[in-house]
Amino acid sequence: MSPIRRKKKIEGAAEIRRPREGIRKGVYILPNLMTSLSLFFGFYSITQTMSAHFTKAAWAILVSMIFDSFDGTVARVTGTASDFGAEYDSLSDLVAFGVAPGVLIYNWALQPFGKWGFISAFLYVLCTALRLARFNIQSTTVEKKEFQGLPSPGAAAGIATTVLFFMYIEGGRGGRLGDIIRDHMITPHHVVFLLLTLLLAFLMVSTIRYRSGKDLSVFKRLPFLYLPLAMIIILLVIAEPQIMLFFLIYLYILSGIVASIIFYKKRRREKEELKEMLIGPRDE
Repeated sequence: MSPIRRKKKIEGAAEIRRPREGIRKGVYILPNLMTSLSLFFGFYSITQTMSAHFTKAAWAILVSMIFDSFDGTVARVTGTASDFGAEYDSLSDLVAFGVAPGVLIYNWALQPFGKWGFISAFLYVLCTALRLARFNIQSTTVEKKEFQGLPSPGAAAGIATTVLFFMYIEGGRGGRLGDIIRDHMITPHHVVFLLLTLLLAFLMVSTIRYRSGKDLSVFKRLPFLYLPLAMIIILLVIAEPQIMLFFLIYLYILSGIVASIIFYKKRRREKEELKEMLIGPRDE
């Protein structure tokens, strides 16, 4: 064996024996504990759906969202972000915001549609996985300040709050709004929920931009009107959580669509103005 080949073989053996520094050094407990709790409530949601406790399953997804937001915040504030934590968070999100809401919407509304209901629920889970994979690649570039596509927790919240809202209305509550919905016979098995599932799946893999919220801080100075506005929203959520959470989540979902339409029209107008400047106005 030549000296060069012998050297390469020795270096290759050393590379194999080299310990994996990241795991050998340990993991950060606090942020990964938050991720584990998020995963726990995602799994709890699935078990409740299997027992036909749809309200508990929907609330569990929302609680999972809270812990999911904590893990990233804790990691950034304490400087404990790691590659392990990022990978673990993605796996947890796939269960809590992909599989759990997919199983929930299928059992609650899509099962009567047969194979089309199953395909729609699976497409939702598939788009969640694709959304998370794209986020992992673009998290430090494209999606640093804003999300490209609806974030998977937002889509999961859309399904969870929809279930909570209509379960609340079905119970004879919701005031005049509940009466209108019941009079128009919008039931859980209505085709609108099939279309809603497909819409949320599409928004996750779309290029529509959503505010990330990472640049927002409760510790910096804000206009005075923000304080009473925040208090009003909090009090309304406390008074009617099923209704207010539903409208707040869908306001966020629609915000990205509306902003994209406005941005598209603005870009189109700018291109037309630039074209007129380069070519000049047409002679009549």
